[in-house]
Amino acid sequence: MSVTKFEISKGTEGLFIKNSRFKTTLVSFNFYLPLEKEKAALFALLPFVMTTCSKDYSDFRKLNFKLSKLYGAELTASAEKTGDYQLLKMSISVIGDKYALDGEVLTAEAIKLLCSLIFEPKIINGAFCESDVEREKRKAIEHIKGEFSEKRIYAKNRLISEMYKNDAYGIPKCGTVEDVEKINGKSLFAAWQEILTKAFVRVNVIADNMPNGLFDDIAERFSAVERNNITDIYNTKKTEEAKEVKIITEKSEVNQGKLVMGFSLDKEFSDPCVADSFVAADIFGGGPYSKLFSNVREKMSLCYYCSARSVRVKGLVTVESGIEAKNAEKTQEAVLEQLKMLKEGNITDDEINSSVLALSDSLNRYNDSSEGLESWYSTRIFDKQLITPEEYSEKVKAVTKDEIIKAANGIKLHTVFLLLPEDEK
Repeated sequence: MSVTKFEISKGTEGLFIKNSRFKTTLVSFNFYLPLEKEKAALFALLPFVMTTCSKDYSDFRKLNFKLSKLYGAELTASAEKTGDYQLLKMSISVIGDKYALDGEVLTAEAIKLLCSLIFEPKIINGAFCESDVEREKRKAIEHIKGEFSEKRIYAKNRLISEMYKNDAYGIPKCGTVEDVEKINGKSLFAAWQEILTKAFVRVNVIADNMPNGLFDDIAERFSAVERNNITDIYNTKKTEEAKEVKIITEKSEVNQGKLVMGFSLDKEFSDPCVADSFVAADIFGGGPYSKLFSNVREKMSLCYYCSARSVRVKGLVTVESGIEAKNAEKTQEAVLEQLKMLKEGNITDDEINSSVLALSDSLNRYNDSSEGLESWYSTRIFDKQLITPEEYSEKVKAVTKDEIIKAANGIKLHTVFLLLPEDEK
């Protein structure tokens, strides 16, 4: 596998990931924009509207017929949060031309289709079609309400919103129900114009061979757009150490309480690797070998689950656990005790070896699919130096115990969010 970066045009770059393992070609347009409360819902809705119809394919029936002619090519859309930015993704996956039965040029047709959806949407009198917008709004509202109903997700989101109350990272990636309800065809059209003019764009291509003239065609598409005030993707703020730990308790109709703890991580997100912090957080609570699982959950039986994960780009570590309300304080104390043990170097060789093996396996799994590789490179947009999953895995394997201890000492409690049953005192 090899990775090559291309400058396509102002604020637009291409990444060709050559991989001969897959029989498909995956092309993904990734638009990066600052997270803003007033626009998050608008931007998040766009990929879903734009991948269901266009000027040439006025409804999903016609679009689906075109996809079927391309041997069942797959269109996908998503809206994510990465650092202080919103990531809007529109992708197409199609089988390689050499696997077509009659020598059809499938890749070029698939890319042409994706470009038409992005650059030539279905516009009526300066607005997106209201029926298309309303359909996707209903889905978006269902998604947001679904996250509210899933209390594990809700508790994590509440922690983030409190921890980053005055920070872009605290904004919900898809906005709120109220924000979605305000969207109409005209406001969505304005949002579409904005992403084309202001977003930083990366086009990821994963294939055996580079499609002929792809990036030249994309450059020509963008040449028709007046690109200005393009998003600076290197402005994500690192999580600052809290002057005072904030504790928020909320009551709700839940049977199982939720304890979510947020920690700042004393590490510069621009570091292309930070493998030591990655391993430290994993030993803390990454798997069945971790301190939180083996001690807080198994030996002490204080919770139903207890795990930690790190968000490198924000310098953030979160711990999530499902608890009985009566064990809330004990669980919090136990989590902090395990972190203290980690900071003091109370780490066994088995813990380190198990963590390194598990992390290496998880990194290698990015290579198991085009989608996995695309996800890796789209979320590492902030790295000025490209690093492959294999290279990161080697960095993980080289981490020493002293480096783990030093990284662990940079993990400091910032905010605690408790969701407890209403009938608990």
